[in-house]
Amino acid sequence: IEGLKKGTLFLQQVADSSLITLDSAKIKGDGTFSLEADITDPDLFYLYLEKADNNSMNDRISFFTGPGTLQVRTQWNAFESEAAFTGSEAQDKFREFQKVQTRFTVQQLELSQAAMQLGAGDSTALDSLQNLSDRLELRSYLYALNFAMNNKASYLAPYIAVTQVANANPKVLDSIYSALSPEVADSKYGKALKSLIAAGKEEENSSQD
Repeated sequence: IEGLKKGTLFLQQVADSSLITLDSAKIKGDGTFSLEADITDPDLFYLYLEKADNNSMNDRISFFTGPGTLQVRTQWNAFESEAAFTGSEAQDKFREFQKVQTRFTVQQLELSQAAMQLGAGDSTALDSLQNLSDRLELRSYLYALNFAMNNKASYLAPYIAVTQVANANPKVLDSIYSALSPEVADSKYGKALKSLIAAGKEEENSSQD
């Protein structure tokens, strides 16, 4: 972490709806650190930097990785935006996905700000902005769905299917799952996707009875 003289770095993960710390390291001097954790499946993790600047913003990095060694280089005053990872193909794909989804989020915020500036008086303009927002949300959803379908060899595919497009048609989710490699299908999120598909089919059959 370039420029960091003093701070504490935490390796974190969500487990049972709670954010838990897997390892931590106190940094003094040159910003070099090493963290370790037992990882059985590729998953989403976080690096949280606690430093004495009275600013909690921009101090957490999310990343997707599995067993192995992952290296990250970043800056103390741009901890998230300047983070560069090496050593994980899944993280490279995750970063690619994040960049596009961030653009959708920024555009949604711009539409929300425009709606707030209009106020309640201009209903025609507000309806137009709402239509744009709805189309943008659909584009974001379809991007996530297509990303999962086009990256079936990646451990990220079932993760995105489960966390981003869980309400898709079970047949569509099944097409993603069916194309996964045996290793990916047997991973944490591969199994979660299989369970999600089974639950969707059961619900669909119940509604037809």
